[in-house]
Amino acid sequence: MKGKEPEACRPLRADAARNRERILVAAGEVFAERGLDATLDDIAHHAGLGVGTVYRRFPSKGELIEALFEQAVQEVVALAEQAEAMADSWEGLVWFLERATEMQSEDLGLRDVVLHSGYGRERVALARGSIVPVVTRLVERAQQEGHLRQDFVPTDVPIIELMLSSVSAYSSSVAPELWRRYLGIVLDGLAAERSETRALPPGPSTEVIEVAMSCHKFRRC
Repeated sequence: MKGKEPEACRPLRADAARNRERILVAAGEVFAERGLDATLDDIAHHAGLGVGTVYRRFPSKGELIEALFEQAVQEVVALAEQAEAMADSWEGLVWFLERATEMQSEDLGLRDVVLHSGYGRERVALARGSIVPVVTRLVERAQQEGHLRQDFVPTDVPIIELMLSSVSAYSSSVAPELWRRYLGIVLDGLAAERSETRALPPGPSTEVIEVAMSCHKFRRC
């Protein structure tokens, strides 16, 4: 007599699958607005579901966060693939850096995972297997076509994203688009050759600097 199939291996019923997707959508919206301090009760309320339903699908907040992180990784991979398909390799690389930073600047929860959280560390390692190959192709193509400086390496990309995301994290309440200024400065430094520098958005005011420094001190803006 065969044993019962493990519950995790069985496909979800249609109503359970709908509830799971509803929870993920609600969690994405709540975490994007409030960050990872939001609770499963908050998410259940936002989804219009009972708390028990949320806990049946995701027994802990960590499991829910990791499921959302996996979705975000796939979105980044899709962005990189779109960038790779562009005719101009430099424009593709610039577009990818801009869109990837926008994702984090618009989503407080994702930004928390990347910058501050202990959630999803194992997922980050797994994500590299999906993201690194396509980003490497983006970088190498731009170098082969003479747009990108030759000493740039693919592992510089996540560090650049980390820097830009930090700007967004600490200035979002007073200057949500400030990171674009520093992306422009970085891009001028990445270009293999340039006859002129790009026009930059306005620099930060004293108020913006004070708010950013305060946010950095308390790890939250």
